Amino acid sequence: MLGIIIGVAAFVVMVAVGSGAREHVAAQIRSLGANLIGISPGSLTMRSVRLGRGASPRLNEDDARAIAAEVPNVVAVAPVLYSRAQLTSGASNWMAPIHGVTPDFLAVREWGVVEGREMTLDDNARSAMVVLLGATIREKLFGEADPVGTIVRLRGVPFTVIGVLDRKGQSVWGDDQDDVALVPLTTARHQLVGMNRASPRLVHGISVKYAEGGSAAEIMPAIGDLLRQRHRLPPGQDETFIIRNLAEVAGIEQTATRTLSGLLAAVAAVSLVVGGIGIMNIMLVSVTERTREIGLRLAVGAQDRDILAQFLIEAVTLAALGGLLGALVGIASSVAVAMTVGWSVLIDVSTLAVAIAFAGMVGVCFGFYPAWRAAHLDPIVALRSE
Repeated sequence: MLGIIIGVAAFVVMVAVGSGAREHVAAQIRSLGANLIGISPGSLTMRSVRLGRGASPRLNEDDARAIAAEVPNVVAVAPVLYSRAQLTSGASNWMAPIHGVTPDFLAVREWGVVEGREMTLDDNARSAMVVLLGATIREKLFGEADPVGTIVRLRGVPFTVIGVLDRKGQSVWGDDQDDVALVPLTTARHQLVGMNRASPRLVHGISVKYAEGGSAAEIMPAIGDLLRQRHRLPPGQDETFIIRNLAEVAGIEQTATRTLSGLLAAVAAVSLVVGGIGIMNIMLVSVTERTREIGLRLAVGAQDRDILAQFLIEAVTLAALGGLLGALVGIASSVAVAMTVGWSVLIDVSTLAVAIAFAGMVGVCFGFYPAWRAAHLDPIVALRSE
């Protein structure tokens, strides 16, 4: 039974950890925002020297407006300026990323406000000195106190807290998404980032949310063609921007999860096969040791099918009992993994039923030959066996 117990336990842990990991990745993808495409500055070539990713400061707010107006199936577009600043409130302070955004940013990222109000178009139009705080910054600066309406200083400049963002958690890159403060785009340009005289409407990135029925494979080339036209890039020249489907980036982690699940599945399969062979060997030994009993039963009128059923039921009982114990061990192991390593696990009742049923099938498959051998013993020879 030990092989069956190990195999079923490995199967239960595999499914629990794999399902939990997939759910964790799915939650991270949802936290980014559904149907999201990211655009960032690309490479720049100067005198045959390629300066690499992020070297081209060419993206601007007009690009974002053009994408929203001309690319089909686009729901919302949000240009972003990135910065970092020391936030202070009273005796508390915290260094955090600052994003200069438009109100569409919350719609693109599907990010709600749990306290206070959202950013408005008027805030952006008049470069209002207002800020939305992520959950992490709120905890670092205010603890459990209500920060709405209070003053927070960013690089010594006073900003009024108008709201607190809903908690997002960790991103697929391992960053704390709640460790961020959002200010109006125009405010960030004038107060934090500074004006670029060559490109006054410069932005560091653009996030694009497309419709549910849209396809990233169709929308990304359309965005690329539009930006190449707007940036006047001749054929063959490197693009000055990078377009990424963020769901594909998260898919790398899903691939790793599937690899881990496949490895655990192989371990479980080997353990079940070894357990089945062990049951077969034990049943063969049992047939040898109980030869006189089998001969006696055949002599008093037992049919071949009766002997077959007897030993087959014994084999299935051993396997099913091993499967039940393996399921209990698997549940305990999954809980231990969740508590020790901090991995997400998801235990499904149907998984336990499949594991136990599979263990019973192993008992049938590997117990049939010993049972068939016992059923076809010659009664006279069996009775004379010592």
